[in-house]
Amino acid sequence: MRQLAILLLITILCFSCKDDPRPKPKGFLALEYPEAKYERIDIGCPYTFEKNVIAEVSPSRNRVPCWIQLDYTNMKGSIFITYQPVRNNLDSLLTDAQKLPLQHTIKADVIEGDIYTNDIHKTYGMFYEVNGDAASQAQFYLTDSTDHFLTGSIYFQSLPNFDSIVPAADYLKKDIRRLMESLRWNY
Repeated sequence: MRQLAILLLITILCFSCKDDPRPKPKGFLALEYPEAKYERIDIGCPYTFEKNVIAEVSPSRNRVPCWIQLDYTNMKGSIFITYQPVRNNLDSLLTDAQKLPLQHTIKADVIEGDIYTNDIHKTYGMFYEVNGDAASQAQFYLTDSTDHFLTGSIYFQSLPNFDSIVPAADYLKKDIRRLMESLRWNY
C-alpha cells in the first residue's frame, strides 16, 4: 500500500508541473455597441447637428433654453450640451470652456486637445480627450466667433473607473466628433 501511495505521488508530481504561472495581460471588457447611424435634429435652437439614433434628446436638468442632453440609456451615459449667444463676451466664454477640462487634472492621466476648424460652416473650437478616472472623458466647444457658442461634455452615471468605461467613452467620443463636424448655425 505504501509503495502504491509513493508511486501515485511521484506520478502526480511529474504530470502536474507545467509552465511557470504568469499574470494575465490587462484587458478591456468586450462590449459591443450598435453601428452608429445618424440623423439631423432641429429642436428650434440656433443650431442643428447630427446625432446617433440611439441617443434620446431631452432638455437639460437646468431647464435653460437650448441646453440639452443626449442620453445613451444602454451605456448609462450622456452628452450634455449648452448653448450661449455671444454678446461681446467671447473672451470669457472661451476662457471658461478652456478651464473646464483642466478641472479634471487631479484624476486625469492625460488631457489632449485637438483644434477643430471648419471655415465653410463657420465652426471653430476644441475637442478635449481626457484619459484616466476623471468625471468626464471628453469635452468640446464650438463657436462661430461672432454670435454662437456651444459646449458639450460626456458624463456617466457611475463612479469614474477608466478601465470599465473605455469602450462606452470611445463610442461617445466618435458621436461628439460627428456632432462637431455636422453642426450648422441657424442665422
